[in-house]
Amino acid sequence: MSVAVEPRAGEELGLRDDGTLGRRARSERRWSALTLWTGVGIMAGIVFMSLAAPLLGFEDPNRQDLAQVLKPPSLDHPFGTDSVGRDIFTRVLYGGRIDLLFGVVTTYVPLVLGVALGAIAGYRGGWLDTVVNRLVDTVIAFPFIVLVLAIVAIFGPGLTGAYIGVFVVGWALYARLTRGEMLVMREREFILAAQTLGYPTWRIVFVHALPNVLRPSIVFSMADIVLNILLLSALSYLGLGVSPPTPEWGALVAEGQSVLLTSWWVATLPGLVIVLVGIGLSLIGDGIADRMGRDFKLTA
Repeated sequence: MSVAVEPRAGEELGLRDDGTLGRRARSERRWSALTLWTGVGIMAGIVFMSLAAPLLGFEDPNRQDLAQVLKPPSLDHPFGTDSVGRDIFTRVLYGGRIDLLFGVVTTYVPLVLGVALGAIAGYRGGWLDTVVNRLVDTVIAFPFIVLVLAIVAIFGPGLTGAYIGVFVVGWALYARLTRGEMLVMREREFILAAQTLGYPTWRIVFVHALPNVLRPSIVFSMADIVLNILLLSALSYLGLGVSPPTPEWGALVAEGQSVLLTSWWVATLPGLVIVLVGIGLSLIGDGIADRMGRDFKLTA
């Protein structure tokens, strides 16, 4: 006599409840936390060193010592010295103040503008959506660096032109990301329920829908900070960014290219700091993506 037993969940798919999935989930959570906090640690260390440079004994990034010209890295000069005897490590620390502030401001000001426009356009549709879409298409159609260079040429070299250039063109991608998410979100049950209850449009968009469509923009913003730092470095390298002798990472790399074969540290070590910042922000972005993705699955 045989008795039919209904298979448990997962067994019909060939899966056994041996704890493998649970261990894998815990391992992924630990790896996500490690990734996030490693990135946070890297960036916290760089930000702290840059802001606390005077307290750590690094007081004047422009002080010259002609007796210490082009000295290799040592205990007294961890990154060596440049062609006029300035300590490169000190200049890197003070340059971090300019580059990190530029990266954050030129990322999150366009993010706020782009997310707001994309959310409203995606929710309302109609002529507003068409206008915003055409503006986004126009901005994205041109190479980013070319548009920024054109705006910098109008306002002249320096931080002002760089800030304005990124503000003018940096919002477009955030608007497109948010609009795409909003087109899906406006059909969700809780949005339809809010409409039925007669809530005003601004409340539905910014209170109910917006927190659920921010994930792609927040994750991309980590990479965008790196891109904007590299943009300022490229402008300074071309002589269109920060004016010397103000220390800035791209300018430091540019100053070292003439002595690269004989004094490699002048350009290489500031360049490695830019790479380290990129790694730190990328790790933070990956960690945030994993966490927000898991939280979204749990609350959706």
